[in-house]
Amino acid sequence: MSSNELNNLVKSGVLKAEPADQKEFDGLLNSGRTRLADAKKSNLALESQFDLAYNAAHALSLAAMRWHGYRPEKRYIVFQSLTHTLGLGPEVWRVLDKAHGIRNSVEYEGALEVNKQMVVDLLKAAETVQAAVEKLGPVRTTKSGRKQ
Repeated sequence: MSSNELNNLVKSGVLKAEPADQKEFDGLLNSGRTRLADAKKSNLALESQFDLAYNAAHALSLAAMRWHGYRPEKRYIVFQSLTHTLGLGPEVWRVLDKAHGIRNSVEYEGALEVNKQMVVDLLKAAETVQAAVEKLGPVRTTKSGRKQ
């Protein structure tokens, strides 16, 4: 994980440094796990599965960022920073970035661009993020609130 890259994002105003908090991390991890489990229920509408999977991936990605002691200024940056927070490659964050675009189209324009393959890809990406976040372990901070 590259804290230099994350610090550069702080300097550019995309992230802000904020002490990591175990309770917040645990809450985000639990939210991600619960939503991802629900997103896998095949009796749900495709749009519901997408919404649950997207929000699970976001909660899990945000948990990773918070574990490192950063908070994003924009939602999408948690996905684009996965290389630095969890060591995940573009095959994961590009799916999540695309899902973010679809989410925005649905939320702000009423467009329905959700298809089965996107939900399958999103579920796989979210599972990958979950597995990586679960390997992080407990939050450990210094007096400044930064990761040790």
